[in-house]
Amino acid sequence: MTKPDHKTHNTTHFGFQEVPENEKAAMVSGVFDSVAKQYDLMNDLMSFGVHRLWKRFAIDLLGPQKGHQVLDLAGGTGDLAKRLSPIVGPTGQVVLCDINGSMLQVGRDRLIDQGVLGNVQYVQGDAQYLPFPEASFDRVSIAFGLRNVTDKALALAAMFRVLKPGGRLLILEFSKPVVPGLGKIYDQYSFSILPKLGQWIANDADSYRYLAESIRMHPDQTTLKQMMETAGFEQTDFFNMTGGIVAAHRGIKLSA
Repeated sequence: MTKPDHKTHNTTHFGFQEVPENEKAAMVSGVFDSVAKQYDLMNDLMSFGVHRLWKRFAIDLLGPQKGHQVLDLAGGTGDLAKRLSPIVGPTGQVVLCDINGSMLQVGRDRLIDQGVLGNVQYVQGDAQYLPFPEASFDRVSIAFGLRNVTDKALALAAMFRVLKPGGRLLILEFSKPVVPGLGKIYDQYSFSILPKLGQWIANDADSYRYLAESIRMHPDQTTLKQMMETAGFEQTDFFNMTGGIVAAHRGIKLSA
C-alpha cells in the first residue's frame, strides 16, 4: 500500500506535545537517529536487562515455526530477528522492517557481525503503509514500536492485511502498571532517572524524556485489545509482565 500524498491538518501527540499528524514521523525519526548507536546499551540499562525476558516470552506467544514467513515491524537493532532467524530456519524468512534508516543500518550491521545471514531480509518501511502483498506472512511481530506510530488503527489494519489466514500478530509494548503503588514508583523512575541516564549514555536527555511521555500516551491494555478486534483480529488476549509495565498482546487472523 502506498502512502497518500495529501497533507493533513489533523493533530496527534508526540509525547505530551500536540503536533500536526504529518510532522510526527519526522520527529520520531529524529529521536531514533539520535539514539540508534546506543539503543541496545540503553535498553539493557533502563530495563536492568529484563527486556530480554520480555522478548523471549513474546516470541513464545508469537509461536513461529520452521518454514514460516515472519515480519518483524519496528525491528530496529534486530533483537527479535536474531531470535526468530534460527527458529524459521533456511526454509523460512524473517523480514526486519523499520521506518528509521539509522536503526535499520545498526540492526543490519549487528546481525551480520553476529553471523545471522541468509534468511533475514531488511526493508525500510512504514507500519501504516506496509510495502508487502496481502497475505504474505504467517506471523507479524512489533516490539516497542507501536506507540511511535502516528495512526495505530491504520497500522493494525495493515498488519491484518499482510497476514495469511490463520496468521498471528504479537505486540510487545510498554503499558499501564496494574500493581498498586507501582505507578508512582515507575513515574519517578521514568521522569527523573531515565532522562539523566539518556544524557549520560547517549548524550540525549530529550529523546528519553519523549520515551517516557510516549508510554503514558499509549493506549492501556484493554483499549489496545479492543483496537486489535476492530482491525479484525480474533481470539485476542494480553499478558502483563513486570506488573503491567510491559504487556504482550496476541491476536489471530482467522479469515481473509
